[in-house]
Amino acid sequence: MKTLVLKIAYDGTDFVGMQRQPNGRTVEEVLTAAVERLYGERTTIVAAGRTDAGVHARGMVVHARLERADRIPLDRIQRAFNGVLPDDVRVVGVHLRQDCTFHARYDALRRTYSYTISRCDDPLLRRYTWHQCAPFREDVLQQCAGVFLGTHDFTTFSKLNPEQRSYICTVEQCTWHDLGGGRFRLVITANRFVYGMVRALVGAMLDCARGKRTLDEIADALRLCDRRHASPLAPPHGLVFESVEYPARLGVTFHSNCEER
Repeated sequence: MKTLVLKIAYDGTDFVGMQRQPNGRTVEEVLTAAVERLYGERTTIVAAGRTDAGVHARGMVVHARLERADRIPLDRIQRAFNGVLPDDVRVVGVHLRQDCTFHARYDALRRTYSYTISRCDDPLLRRYTWHQCAPFREDVLQQCAGVFLGTHDFTTFSKLNPEQRSYICTVEQCTWHDLGGGRFRLVITANRFVYGMVRALVGAMLDCARGKRTLDEIADALRLCDRRHASPLAPPHGLVFESVEYPARLGVTFHSNCEER
């Protein structure tokens, strides 16, 4: 038994999420079908993170245990997958391991998400950017982002998940970047994220930047660990799972065909 590790990108618009569920099309479902078609094996796809309906990914990592993982040469795996996957999912990197010890989710050191908002209502960006009709202050947006740095219990800024044992996360980076053209992008990195966390934080930061809440109120809400003090969640379409990092000792390096980089 070997482990096939894939780095994937997908447009989440037409998916109900990453993880398999009974109410619609999922990324896990289409990946499982592709693996079965290429390798003739039914397996379980394990992802580094779980994205909601409408959320996108640029560098999601998944793994699958396979008996015949060597059936396709390493330099042909990416092209083989992209030949059978739907157009809204692409394999952008491949890593093949001769062991069964690697775990895409539990071995991750940190994950990075981005969220993009825009003052301009651009129809070409409507699937990936949250248009802001109301004015907001960029300096306050950045100040509010700093509130979430460090280790905190993010119960207030999360969605209820009965399976969640702990809401404590360590945020290493939380910064807004001015992209020009009225667009701003949040980049946030943490050791782990809880359900709905980034969308909840973006909603709170926008409320603060619009003058609806103060920085002290946001900080107090974080400490209270009470969802009644949350702001409305930002919509999913501005959110992108950017990347995941693993310990160097695991030697996770991805092969990518030049023409598909």
